[in-house]
Amino acid sequence: MIRTFGTGYVCARLLSQGSKSATCRAALHSGSFDVAVIGGGIVGLASARELILRHPNLTFTLLEKEKELALHQTGHNSGVIHSGIYYTPGSLKAQLCVRGATLTYQYCQKKGVPYKRCGKLIVAVEREEIPRLKALYERGQKNNVRDLRLIDAKAIREKEPYCRGIMALDSPYTGIVDWQLVALTYGKDFQEAGGTVMTDFEASNITVAAESPAGSAEGLKYPIIIKSSQGDEVRCRFVLACGGLYSDRLSEMSGCSSEPRIVPFRGDYLVLKPEKNYLVPNPRFPFLGVHFTPRMDGSVWLGPNAVLAFKREGYKLFDFDTQDFINALSYRGLQRLVMKNIVYGMGEMYRGVFTSAQVKILQKFIPELSPSDVLRGPSGVRALALDAEGNLVDDFVFDCGKGELGSRVLHVRNAPSPAASSSLAIAEMIADELEKRFQL
Repeated sequence: MIRTFGTGYVCARLLSQGSKSATCRAALHSGSFDVAVIGGGIVGLASARELILRHPNLTFTLLEKEKELALHQTGHNSGVIHSGIYYTPGSLKAQLCVRGATLTYQYCQKKGVPYKRCGKLIVAVEREEIPRLKALYERGQKNNVRDLRLIDAKAIREKEPYCRGIMALDSPYTGIVDWQLVALTYGKDFQEAGGTVMTDFEASNITVAAESPAGSAEGLKYPIIIKSSQGDEVRCRFVLACGGLYSDRLSEMSGCSSEPRIVPFRGDYLVLKPEKNYLVPNPRFPFLGVHFTPRMDGSVWLGPNAVLAFKREGYKLFDFDTQDFINALSYRGLQRLVMKNIVYGMGEMYRGVFTSAQVKILQKFIPELSPSDVLRGPSGVRALALDAEGNLVDDFVFDCGKGELGSRVLHVRNAPSPAASSSLAIAEMIADELEKRFQL
């Protein structure tokens, strides 16, 4: 069965009238803000946008270590708007995904961001898979996923003539979008509301100031100092950290626990040759899991596999970082995960190296597919949070730490997939949490 597996100040548009403009200019001059958001991925951008829209009289900055926003997990995913079928009924992930999908469609429609509400088929190819398919249908129904239905082999062929299957779950509310474009649009909203984006600012230290800045008459109004690896610094009252692949290191930087640990896993895609796109002719029904996923640019991605990445931002097969490698392999949680899944993991590595092995899996669903029909495609790296027992942390984790610094810093340590699909709903939850903890 198919399964879903810097430093420059930019204040884009100051308001022409009113106190907000003056406040933003003052923040630009002083490098001091009410709230600093660390991390320019989709969760950080959505949260910064939500916060500034709720609190227009406060000053906000977003700090991103790269020269551009949304380059990593946000810019390297499959582009799917998930509908919420897979998640445990009543769970936070299920609630956020279902609400997030609705908010995403509304947002894209309002902002003119291109998307396709194309649908998804989850296909069973063997009789023993049918009970699991029906269980997914029941789960989706409990999660209030729209318009789900089970269809037979004839209906599968009518929708996807080249797909082999005996039963499928049809989810017409699933869609596709360019999530990097969506995230950049969040960033534009943030800036137009008066927010400041600082790129090329890699946070290397978060501390409590011992004294007021020289010449300051306000005392320790902005007691938190965030220093960059290049020696620049920003002062603020409160910090929200959405570090993605580096969320654990940012947390430890401010005195939080070392767990859960982030372990990077790379997913490699194949790309169907353009002349073979007819094998997945109807972009209304991308297959996800052992994926056949139409993209907004007209291409079709196949896969991905899932293998340990030897670099947290390692998108190529031989990308390697000594610190990331040692950090991952020395962690007891990863060692236990590997031992529990060693046969499966070896298979994933084999399929990552040999295209024909990956195609063999895909042929279960489209028998006409051959190794000559595909090319090696892009890769993405997912931040998997692991505990010391080798268990995947499958829910959201917030952390603060202790003392004065802990009372002013909120870390989003794990925002699990489908974080992009849920981003606007996650932003609401994070803003609620920030308001509760910091009494904004």
